[in-house]
Order: sequence, then structure tokens, then C-alpha cells
Amino acid sequence: MLTETKVSGQLAEVYGLMAEFDQPEPLIKAALRAHAEGYRNMDAYAPMPVEGLAEAVGFRTNWVQRMVFVAGVLGATGGFTLCWWMTVVAYPHIVAGRPLNSWPAYVPITFESMVLIACITAVVGMLALNGLPQPYHPVFNVAQFARASRDRFFLCIESTDPKFDIDATRVFLERQNPLEVTEVAP
Repeated sequence: MLTETKVSGQLAEVYGLMAEFDQPEPLIKAALRAHAEGYRNMDAYAPMPVEGLAEAVGFRTNWVQRMVFVAGVLGATGGFTLCWWMTVVAYPHIVAGRPLNSWPAYVPITFESMVLIACITAVVGMLALNGLPQPYHPVFNVAQFARASRDRFFLCIESTDPKFDIDATRVFLERQNPLEVTEVAP
């Protein structure tokens, strides 16, 4: 759902409004105020990690760590079960008088299966939950956004936010003393 606004006499769709800052502290303050005002569909962009920024925009924990834990447990269980099945059920051979179910021999395979499945799940889960790869995003349409990886900090309130009103949101962002407030084209 994109908001329509008048641009040079014609209706145009808007992805959101973006405020540009030159320091991280004003960005954090603006994000905290936006969250306190009721804006929820927003994102912040910074050239470096900024302590407290994720919490300021209302970031929720993700499911990657839970997925990795479950995958690790399943990988360990699968590796152990495979070793047990091979030595006890499929090919039962007594070697050096050891019992068929000699579990200490299964530890390396169990560990390696756990690590392999957990790592694959971590990579795939991170990519899927982050929506990557994403070769295009509407914020790339803002010319100043090229400096987001060098020395500028941005806060974008998306038009999908239930509280988003182009005029009210623009006034709100301008009260945060940004360098500039820009409409983001879809």
C-alpha cells in the first residue's frame, strides 16, 4: 500500500519520507520520538553500527537463533541415529570385541552433523528473514542515500505505516531538525 501525493500537479505514489542526519545522536532521538508517536513501519540506515538504534526503531528479536538451535539438535540427533542404524541395524559387525552400539565412536559424526546443519540453517535463515538478496530497494531512489555508507544517517518512515500521513509525517520529521526531508519514490 503506497500513499499517493501531488507532485507537480499529478498524483504520484510515495514509498515513504526520509530524514537525513549528519550525526548518530539526532538519528537515535528522532527514531525514539517516532516510535513514541506511534510510527511502527520505519527503518534507519547508518554507515556504522549505532548503539541503541535497533531498539529505537522497535526492532524485534528474530527467529534465526531459535532456528539454528533446533537445526543443531536435529542435526545431532540425525547424525547419532545414522551411526546407530549403520552399526546396529544395517551392518552389524563386531569389531575388536566391542558391542554393536559403541556410542563413543559416534561423537565426532554427531558433532559434525550438528555443526553442519546448524551453519547451513544460520546462513539460509539469515538470508530468508532479512529478505536478501535485495538488489533494489526504493530508498536507492533518493540521491543523498549514496552517502549512507559513508557519513550520513537516515530515518525512513514508510507509507505502509497506519499512522502515515504525508503532510503530518513531513512536519513531524522536520521538527527533528534533519538536514533534509525527502520523499522516497517507489
